[in-house]
Amino acid sequence: MNDLTRIHPAWGSADPFADPLDALLADIAINIQLPPGLHAKAISRNAAVQEYLSRPESPLHGLVVRFYAQGSMAIDATTSTRGTDDEYDIDGVLELDIPADMPPADVLDLLWLALKDYQGMKVIRQSRCVTIQYADGMHIDVTPARRIGLAEMESVIFHAKEGEGRHRHFEVPMNAYAFAAWYRERTPPEERFSKAYNARVFDAAELLAKADPIVHEVPAQTPMPLKSVTTVALQLIKRFRNIWSADRPGRCPPSVMLSCHAGYAAVPGMNLAEMVIRQARWTAKAIDAASSRKERLDVRNPKMRDDRFTDRWPENLEQQDSFAYALHDLANGLSQIRSNGLALEDLQEWLRDLFGPMVVSRSVKALNDRNGRALRDRAHGYTRSGGLYVPTAPAIIGAGMPMSSVVPARAHTNMGERRP
Repeated sequence: MNDLTRIHPAWGSADPFADPLDALLADIAINIQLPPGLHAKAISRNAAVQEYLSRPESPLHGLVVRFYAQGSMAIDATTSTRGTDDEYDIDGVLELDIPADMPPADVLDLLWLALKDYQGMKVIRQSRCVTIQYADGMHIDVTPARRIGLAEMESVIFHAKEGEGRHRHFEVPMNAYAFAAWYRERTPPEERFSKAYNARVFDAAELLAKADPIVHEVPAQTPMPLKSVTTVALQLIKRFRNIWSADRPGRCPPSVMLSCHAGYAAVPGMNLAEMVIRQARWTAKAIDAASSRKERLDVRNPKMRDDRFTDRWPENLEQQDSFAYALHDLANGLSQIRSNGLALEDLQEWLRDLFGPMVVSRSVKALNDRNGRALRDRAHGYTRSGGLYVPTAPAIIGAGMPMSSVVPARAHTNMGERRP
């Protein structure tokens, strides 16, 4: 068994979601990631795009070397986008056999020409990729690349914003393939966590299918990727970033930067809330260190130094400091909940601001439904007068409480300094 497929043994409790805060965060993560059906659909759509671009009638016929996943899809950390729900960006690199002197704008224009009539979809030429927009909310970003050097998949991609002079176009060093392998090696799946998490994934999908059978099919119990706590925590950090960025001008903090920090911060066997705190602090402290030197954050691909993950963000010190403040607030709030507890009603309101009202409402409902079934099955020691989510005696989330604990509500907990 190689490094990329080894499984960590179980740690601690048999149930990684025995703590209700971890359970609620897991349900939020499930509600923001690709559901089982769409995950399989994304893979098949990528294959269909490559086949379409390689057909004899294509302007790219004979030039397509390979089309491989990059970014979140490559590490199974896809998250609903920019504060919206049920919309997902799928990133892929299209390696082309093209001349080394082909101008960036010509590469992107040729790719757009090859895709513009694809299955009647809306196709948009971007500054570094071409985006295919599907009717169900999925977007596939196809980034053209050309191999350079001898290192595996070491490449350049092309920056050419429409309307700008060609003197402002350039090539960008990139090795998304090697970075994804580096991340997977540092975050091997954890069997105990993965099995419990995937069980919740299919449970949530089945409940959604029953609630809306016209739109959502009952998912097949197909094999799902085995995830680490690090990757699920990364999805939560990315969703937090999406909500935080939604009403702010300019670019948002890049996903690949957050993924890189998650890889560095990876520690097997941590609880989910603890790992979210660790990742939030890791990025916030990196920004703090850069700002203390009056520098913008500079994060590089650990497998290719010239591949700079922060080449377009942050745009200034104020922008990066604002994100660091938000990450510190997230970590401080979760830490206080774990130490002191928080009534569910207060926690729900706080989480809605961080992760979006719709997904948090879905997640609380899923947790309630699951606990209701457990109560009926006598799987936990709940009582009707003091169960975890009984409105007349709401429970305290956090403070290491097991799911079966019955605790009276306490006053609203200070979630740390809130900054604009």
